[in-house]
This record gives sequence, C-alpha cells and structure tokens, in this order.
Amino acid sequence: MDEILKQLPQRAKDAHKENKKFFDKLKKKPPKKLDVLMQELHEEEFERTDCLECANCCKTTGPLFTDKDVQRIAKHFRMKEQQFIEAYLRVDEENDMVLQEVPCAFLGADNYCSIYEFRPKACREFPHTDRKKFQQISNLTLKNVAICPAAFNIVEEMKKRIPH
Repeated sequence: MDEILKQLPQRAKDAHKENKKFFDKLKKKPPKKLDVLMQELHEEEFERTDCLECANCCKTTGPLFTDKDVQRIAKHFRMKEQQFIEAYLRVDEENDMVLQEVPCAFLGADNYCSIYEFRPKACREFPHTDRKKFQQISNLTLKNVAICPAAFNIVEEMKKRIPH
C-alpha cells in the first residue's frame, strides 16, 4: 500500500488531462445508466479495497463539518459545540468548518477512526464515487483520484466502460 500511495499523486497527475476531458464530455452528455454503473464500479472496487490498509484521506485531507456533524460529535464527547469547534476546527478561506490540522485527530495508529460511528457526513460519503448524478462532482473526483487509490481505480475503470 505504501508504494501505491507513493505513486498515486504522479499517476493522478499523468491522467489528469485525459480525466478532465473525459469528465467534461460526461457532464455534457451523461450516459443514461451512469448512476447504476457508478454504484456497480464502487461496489466492485470496495470488495477489493480495504480502507483500513490506507486511510490516506484521513492522513492528508480534512473533511467539511456541517452544523449537524458538529452537534452530533460534540454530543458524543459531552462537550458544548463551541468547545468542540475551538478544540478541533477552524473556518477555512471558503468559510467552511474544517479540521485545524491533518492527519485527523480522530485517526488512530491502526487507521481506525475513534469517532467512526459519529464521523462527519463527508467522511461517510468519501470518495463520493457512488453518488447519484456523479457527473456533477467531477472537479471533486479529479482531486480525489490523487488521494484515494480506490477512486483512481474507479475512474480508470469508468474510462474503459464508457465510450469517450
């Protein structure tokens, strides 16, 4: 896994131009069964991929925290929401609540999340490859292929299955 993660940013960079062109075309004319295909590709990939072997998303990026996420996690810690925010979060340049630092404070050395049951919506949905109307999040996906080996593999498989 270490070798895969080491090569991933370069592989994503090498594929970026082709991926961007592919997604631009996908946005203009998405195939009729794109959502079904994405669900299938997502499920196939995550039968092979164990996130606990990687956890690169938790090590390198921070999720957005919604107000509901803050409420739920603060309650779990028996903290006031403002205390939780001051301890773990900051407001970024887009005015979103994000982690103060990465790797995530809730990630253990064993790659397990200490708040898994209460984790933010963004974490639950990452890498967003099974989302409906997938073509609408192509910019996010272009970023995620450089972070998540599974997302990279899913996009590569998409390119094989969707004519472009």
